[in-house]
Amino acid sequence: MRKRLVVVRIRGTVGVRRDVEHTLKLLRLVRKFHAVVIDDRPDYMGMLQKVKDYVTWGEIDAETLAELLRKRGRLTGNKKLSEDIVKELGYESIEDFAKAVIEFKAELSDIPGLKPIFRLHPPKGGFKRTTKRMYTDRGETGYRGKDINELLRRMI
Repeated sequence: MRKRLVVVRIRGTVGVRRDVEHTLKLLRLVRKFHAVVIDDRPDYMGMLQKVKDYVTWGEIDAETLAELLRKRGRLTGNKKLSEDIVKELGYESIEDFAKAVIEFKAELSDIPGLKPIFRLHPPKGGFKRTTKRMYTDRGETGYRGKDINELLRRMI
């Protein structure tokens, strides 16, 4: 079964190997605390393995995606995403659109002019662990599964 993933860059640009930096650019993660929503196709999974020391990722749920779209979704010209734009696409609300995206019935690119990245704040309360170690090894980077939703809510 396919899944939607959210990828958040949590480490900066100094000292990054050239191939890793290129992969981060392909993922559109050029700055710290930027996030993108992708799916779990093998191409993306290989890219995530290459940049796993600079990003954290996991499965996003519909409620978190709706909150991310409502508070951090931007259109060209840095305009906020509104309910009216989503209603023009035939959805009742941003929550319905987010649920359709999670179920692969819609794509974020269906909204005309929606920027593919989300600019986030540093997490409220800070990182609980070091950003130089993997999540499974008492750190913050790498795959974290459903726990990404809690981190995202602190960063929105």
